[in-house]
Amino acid sequence: MKIENGKLVELQYILRVDGPQGEIAEQTEEDEPLRFVLGEDPMLPKFEEALLGLSAGDTFQISIPCDDAYGPESDEHYVEFPKSEFVDEDGELDEEIFQVGEVIPMNTPEGDVVYGILDEVKLNSIVIDFNHPMAGENLYFEGVITAVSEPTQ
Repeated sequence: MKIENGKLVELQYILRVDGPQGEIAEQTEEDEPLRFVLGEDPMLPKFEEALLGLSAGDTFQISIPCDDAYGPESDEHYVEFPKSEFVDEDGELDEEIFQVGEVIPMNTPEGDVVYGILDEVKLNSIVIDFNHPMAGENLYFEGVITAVSEPTQ
């Protein structure tokens, strides 16, 4: 069975930054392949396009330039917040969360949770980076299709 829209795809992959010799950014475990329904789950469009027509057992190498992946890093995704917005239930400031590199969950006005990375701690405020962790990176995937099937409910 070939990969097409609406098919359940299982694959193993290694994701590298900046080409086949680049640093490994993530990879699947042998007993935990990536599973998704092509065209229905949130995947990079260029990644899905490159998989079309492949079958179980086929290997792939996919290069996706930054602009077609998560885009360039944007200064407007760095947002400064007063530290006073991070008080606990008792009204106390939780200084322990103010560590550079800490992942900070935030609620949007619509009630969705988004995650940012604490980039800078200032005297009375903090700066959180809401860029995608892979923003600004050229991506290189290599792997193998392990299964293609009809999705089940």
